[in-house]
Amino acid sequence: MKARTYLALSFVAATLGGCNGHSEEGGQAAEAAAIRPVLTQVVVPSDTVTFGPFAGTIEPRYQAQLGFQIPGRMVARDVTIGDLVTRGQRLAALDTIVTRFDLTRAEADLADAKAQAENADAAEARTRRLMSGNSVSQATLDQAVAKRETARARVDQAMASLQKARDQMGYTELKAEFDGVVTQRLAEVGQVLSAGQGVVTVARPDVREAVVDIPESHAGALPADGVFTVALQSAPELTARGRVREIAPLAEAGTRSKRIRITLNQPGPAFRLGATINVSLTRQVPPHVRLPASALIEGDGRRSVWIVAADGKSVSRRDVTVAAARDDAEDGRVVVVDGLKAGDRVVVAGVHVLKEGQAVRLTDGAV
Repeated sequence: MKARTYLALSFVAATLGGCNGHSEEGGQAAEAAAIRPVLTQVVVPSDTVTFGPFAGTIEPRYQAQLGFQIPGRMVARDVTIGDLVTRGQRLAALDTIVTRFDLTRAEADLADAKAQAENADAAEARTRRLMSGNSVSQATLDQAVAKRETARARVDQAMASLQKARDQMGYTELKAEFDGVVTQRLAEVGQVLSAGQGVVTVARPDVREAVVDIPESHAGALPADGVFTVALQSAPELTARGRVREIAPLAEAGTRSKRIRITLNQPGPAFRLGATINVSLTRQVPPHVRLPASALIEGDGRRSVWIVAADGKSVSRRDVTVAAARDDAEDGRVVVVDGLKAGDRVVVAGVHVLKEGQAVRLTDGAV
């Protein structure tokens, strides 16, 4: 009987011991689960705001697409893309056979008109002498005068036609209107061209601009007196300054962006036509802190964030002042103007599952 009692008591003690052990393990797990990992950001105040950067290219402010004033077959093209040209230099030429025939015919027409005019003058003079002797009627004299005037008019007409033929001979050569560089080739030797059809495009490299497309929503935020920084993508250390000269009135249909032209102030030789650039604008603003919108807690008329304690083991809630939405603010971020100081560590994810004094653990992703 005593043996049975001893075995029963031993079983109960073992059972209770097992239960106590399980309870201790559960308490330790619950305590560990209460410590939440958090992603944070260290506060670094900034007193500047940057608009951009946006990619663009260097383009000339002045350029012209040049073509012949008359139709014809092109027999020569003296320049190609990248060539430097001077004012008056020949760029291309047309076949002169047809225009030379026109010139010869105009010269012949003028000689004929002058001969007819001389005969008309002589006939009018003879008629006047006969009229003085009452040998012819007044009507005959009037006819002689009319023929003389008609002949002189034909001379004037023939002289104009000759001048036109000479001008067209000159139009068979295409010459540069100004010093520049050839940026485009539009026709080849042997091609039959119509009047005004483009042959080459010549640009003036002395006046260069930065051309960039920016989102339509940002175009209204451009300051009228803003000075942009233009940097070469191939050599970011090389920069130039410039101001907006022109904003396209309409946005491009596909991208909803507007083209901005920025006049450069004394750009260096590295800013060649066609170079790829980055354009940005940095302005001084009151000190502020940019945080992801996910860091902000809003409710009960308060705007606040969670601040990690100095030992990195708990959080506390702190009210902050958020600036009104600005066009130059980055997407998905808020601008805090008061309530934070340099070095504060702010929780930026999972803020709605935390509570005052919550035990936390900093993750490797802290920033």
